Amino acid sequence: ANYTESPLRAFENELGVQAPVGYFDPMGLSKDGDVETFRRRREAELKNGRVAMFATIGYMVPEYFKFPGYLAPSSNLKFADVPNGIAAITKVPAEGWLQWVALCGCYEFCVNTPVDPAEPGNYGKGKLGYGNMVLGITAEPMQDAEARKRALNSELANGRLAMMAIVGLWVQDGLFGTPYGLYTGSNAFETELGVQPPVGFWDPLGFTKTDDVASFRRRRYVELKHGRVAMFACLGYIVPEYYRWPGDLSPSLGLKFSDVPTGFAAFSKVPLSGWAQMVAFAGTVELFQYVDDPKRPPGDFENAGFLGVPNSYIKAPADTKEKKLAAEIANGRLAMMAIIGMFYQDGLTGSAWGDWANYADSPLRAFEEELGVQAPVGFWDPVGYTRDGDITTFKRRRETEIKHGRVAMYATMGYIVPEYFKW
Repeated sequence: ANYTESPLRAFENELGVQAPVGYFDPMGLSKDGDVETFRRRREAELKNGRVAMFATIGYMVPEYFKFPGYLAPSSNLKFADVPNGIAAITKVPAEGWLQWVALCGCYEFCVNTPVDPAEPGNYGKGKLGYGNMVLGITAEPMQDAEARKRALNSELANGRLAMMAIVGLWVQDGLFGTPYGLYTGSNAFETELGVQPPVGFWDPLGFTKTDDVASFRRRRYVELKHGRVAMFACLGYIVPEYYRWPGDLSPSLGLKFSDVPTGFAAFSKVPLSGWAQMVAFAGTVELFQYVDDPKRPPGDFENAGFLGVPNSYIKAPADTKEKKLAAEIANGRLAMMAIIGMFYQDGLTGSAWGDWANYADSPLRAFEEELGVQAPVGFWDPVGYTRDGDITTFKRRRETEIKHGRVAMYATMGYIVPEYFKW
């Protein structure tokens, strides 16, 4: 409150500065302190708010009442034939639009003339603008200054609310044709498998906004495949920690199953012929065993039984099939996230369950024992200044930090001590 030189002080007592927000100008439009510009914007705000209040009423009233008779006799158009909301734009004839433009222009340039430049939006038409209703009749202004200020503040607040409301009505109307309808879906895929609570239909990148069924089917097919592979991959990381097949993996190389490590390190142990067998097996399953049938849902293969066992006679019960398919999609999504996490942890620490301490090659290791690395944050460098591991640069920054800290401590004392003692 003591910052009296602020350019914003010129506007903090203006109408519209209301609790609990107070003076609110996050974009700094009034930081230059230009009174004329401020008043022009305030008048524009009042006009837009008044129009928005009428527009909001114009959305609501026709739901309950419409004038009888004809809107345009020459076009045989009745008031009852004009739909509510955005759809009305296509029904009103060109003459109707011209009449509106002429009426608004008449009020803007002839009727609503400012009384006092210091009072934006005051056109001398009295309470509720009654003087505007019949040209030539000027309503009496409000004499009570406090009541007038309260009414003008209410108008601003209601106008701001109406501007938000009318934009909401437009968006809702544009989405499903009525500003009061329930949102029943933006595309053809909201009832597909995989649309599950609490997220519901989730497509932040807008892949499905074209409603292309073929593209959706292909993506869902790919999602299911990746999910299934990821579930097997997660098992492949976990199971060898507890059990491995006995005997030889490659007798010709004298390689036992127990000799193959878990995770990325296995790449260097499995012989080339083993990789060829895996590729051949996966290709056979892909091309001959599990063939996509356009007549069936994505990922639903006729010759796949319970849990995807090929040519199995055990089928999932019909009453639980949809539930199990939805569970498969959810588990596949979780497995895709899990296997990526395992890849990262394995690549950094040498094990899918390795501790961060095992990431010995991190350039940050050079600084984790330095002074200033303290609990609970530990080593904290969110901008990545030390990621190059340059010790000389780190020490220069640390010296600068300590110097600034010492100066700041003296400066802080210099602010506090003179409040209690002066030489």
